Amino acid sequence: MSDPVLGMVMLGSFILIVLLGFPVAFTLMAMGIAFGYVSLGDRVFDLLVQRTYAVMANDVLISVPLFIFMGYVIERANILDRLFHALQLASRALPGALAIATLVTCAMFATATGIVGAVVTLMGLLAYPAMLRAGYDTRLASGITCAGGCLGILIPPSIMFILYGATAGVSVARLYAAAFVPGAMLAGMYMVYTFIFALVNPKAAPRLPAHMAAGSFLEIVWALITSFVPLALLIAAVLGAILFGLATPSEAAAMGSLGAILLAAAYHALTWAKLKESVFLTARTSAMVCWLFVGAYIFTSVFGWLGGHHVVEDFMVNYLDLSPVGFMIITQLIIFLLGWPLEWSEIVLIFVPIFLPLLDTFGIDPIFFGVMVGLNLQTSFMTPPVAMAAYYLKGVAPPQVRIQEIFKGCLPFVGIVILCMATLYVFPDVALFLPEYLYATPPLPAGEDPSAIPEGGFQFDEIVPALPSLN
Repeated sequence: MSDPVLGMVMLGSFILIVLLGFPVAFTLMAMGIAFGYVSLGDRVFDLLVQRTYAVMANDVLISVPLFIFMGYVIERANILDRLFHALQLASRALPGALAIATLVTCAMFATATGIVGAVVTLMGLLAYPAMLRAGYDTRLASGITCAGGCLGILIPPSIMFILYGATAGVSVARLYAAAFVPGAMLAGMYMVYTFIFALVNPKAAPRLPAHMAAGSFLEIVWALITSFVPLALLIAAVLGAILFGLATPSEAAAMGSLGAILLAAAYHALTWAKLKESVFLTARTSAMVCWLFVGAYIFTSVFGWLGGHHVVEDFMVNYLDLSPVGFMIITQLIIFLLGWPLEWSEIVLIFVPIFLPLLDTFGIDPIFFGVMVGLNLQTSFMTPPVAMAAYYLKGVAPPQVRIQEIFKGCLPFVGIVILCMATLYVFPDVALFLPEYLYATPPLPAGEDPSAIPEGGFQFDEIVPALPSLN
């Protein structure tokens, strides 16, 4: 069996084994070592050590546990309760006020943490019962909670873009700048859909009852000042430091973690038990991400050594004869379908690197491709059979809510994601104008050689040491 065929057998075997329920990270390592041993012999163990060290020494990944810790501290400080109540009062005059308040709260919390499970679970305990008590249609309330909770994949500071940036060798700051407007656009499209739905079908999204909308103008202003403003300032400080080059993502994440602790202390919600729980959850989540990264590095290295990338490239370039538009449609369709059985982290670390070498061939900006992937991955949490957001919500929903109703509620929002992707592809400057404006290359001095100027951002050959010769 030739090496390229062996690589494709390895990829197919991995998908089959994961679908049987085996742990993804250790399956990746086992498959990479097993198939690598067939082709490389004992040298595959050198590859294992090198790739493990590369992950441990990767400066970009330092920001992952820091952002996760920031999110868990905010989650356990009961800040969301205050924020949701303030937004509920502020939007009380709008049709679908509770739904819009839920989406804004989700977007704010997504900006503070990229932990989808935490956002969906918290809003499932906080906003979902409130919408049901107010008479909202179960499917609408379910779709809003799941869709809003998934925004953390796309809206900076997204953990997904940190992993994509480390994998693709592009600047995380540029990715954040590119994702900022599309993330706000998707959240806005959710709100517009909800507003129109409430206008057309007021019985499915009734106005707030009097006891839930009680409060004077000054009370609403004070509630916003004490809940919305502090969190907004923390988010603005973290993102602003990254986008304007004042700090690296890791430094900004450390600053955000400290700010989250101070914010929790200001709300008198910083206890030893909550801090210890946040540290424990951060360590557990970070370990999962890092082991997955180690497994993905080993797997993709062996897959590339076996020539699997060339099989995919030859199939798309020569056999299918794709145009850039066709390539984008095919790759996004594959990622969409992979989202049915797999989670976003597995897609980003295992399957997206297969397409990355083809971006130059088709003339596609890797930053634009990353934003499209981030949009597409919204659907991986809302489409069955996996649909983790639906299962998170089902775990905290009242017993009478069936999982089928949650699935049906998510479908319109999956359609909105696809519409947003189509809009972004037709108007790519929506994503690219901000990084181009913020990080425009200044004119070179007279006589300066442009080839001597390295491009900004975290480059792949900087964060992943070159593989030693295996010949």
